[in-house]
Amino acid sequence: MIQDIAPHIYENQFSTAAPTSEDFCLVFGQDGLLCRVEQDHLVLPRLEALPPHSALTRLFSVDHRGFFLWEGDIPTPPAGFSYRPTKPLRDLTPNETLFALGAGESLWRWYQANRFCGHCGGKMTQGTTERSLVCPACGQVVYPKICPGVIAAVYDGDRLLLTRYQGRAFTRYALVAGFNEIGESIEDTVRREVMEEVGLRVKNLQFYKSQPWVFTDTLLMGFFAQLDGSDHITLQEDELSEAVWFSRAALPTDHSAISLTGEMIEYFRLHGAPQAKVNIL
Repeated sequence: MIQDIAPHIYENQFSTAAPTSEDFCLVFGQDGLLCRVEQDHLVLPRLEALPPHSALTRLFSVDHRGFFLWEGDIPTPPAGFSYRPTKPLRDLTPNETLFALGAGESLWRWYQANRFCGHCGGKMTQGTTERSLVCPACGQVVYPKICPGVIAAVYDGDRLLLTRYQGRAFTRYALVAGFNEIGESIEDTVRREVMEEVGLRVKNLQFYKSQPWVFTDTLLMGFFAQLDGSDHITLQEDELSEAVWFSRAALPTDHSAISLTGEMIEYFRLHGAPQAKVNIL
């Protein structure tokens, strides 16, 4: 998955360390990210390639090399670089650079969306001891946006339920998914989303793995969930265009290599439903 960058080390603790010329810079403009693509290889600019700039925010580091966010007027691209939309870059390598792009873009969206206080309208300033934005006028503190959501692999024996989204550019098969609601446990989110999207009841929920899906500011939690009762599908047509039971042998293999959904489909294709690694819920 996208966050699996070992042996590289992602270090996200808050830091105000000064940049060096060898550190990387994420520059987002109207036309996308400043970068270079060499065949299938994504290259980000180092600060030494950019004009001097004082408005830099340290985001995190990878292998002790800092990644900084460029703020304010965007620079003219240095030789060999250009601004590119970020979504098509997701299929590139190396994974540690792709993950840095995703995490950095998530933080960039948060900074952009919270320049002014939602309580009093004052201009926000960056926290000095933690990743936060603070309103000097009223004291409001805002933290980075993380939306909890679930991926539900609904199975019945050696069959797995796959779905297709309605009206989206993404056309591959996926698993049932949705966001957690206020006052709702993650397990109840699984049960509700499966019922809402395909009209099925599930039991024996087994937690598989989590994933920071940084492209949508989401923390995903993946569950395998056994069918409970009838396998008749009632489709939520405003969300899905299709929901189909697949045998293990017939499961598609064109799923994403960087997503939790893709890994769970592949796991089921190779192994079937997992043996319980944690308490069945």
